[in-house]
Amino acid sequence: MAREFARNFYKSKAWKQTRQAYFEYRHGLCERCLSRGIYKPGEIVHHREHIQPWNIGDASVTLSFDNLELLCRDCHAAAHPEIFKKREPERRVAFDADGNVVRLGIE
Repeated sequence: MAREFARNFYKSKAWKQTRQAYFEYRHGLCERCLSRGIYKPGEIVHHREHIQPWNIGDASVTLSFDNLELLCRDCHAAAHPEIFKKREPERRVAFDADGNVVRLGIE
């Protein structure tokens, strides 16, 4: 989700055209996965240098292919650990002293 100061930029014709052109330029594949020999569809055109209030008017940051990267959702989450923190999975079972499964949260 775009931050408030960037909402209009992400709705702009210039961004939509750049995003589509970059997607096609990278043949729709996640660049980070591809660098590891994995063919996975890219979904998000990511800014390597993140857009901030002080650089949103700089086309070399916002619209330049040099600052873009096509990523799958997993790689995009890895690029933004401050936003997409891994949560511990909810434990539903445990084991008693005899190794039997005990359901958690059930009385």
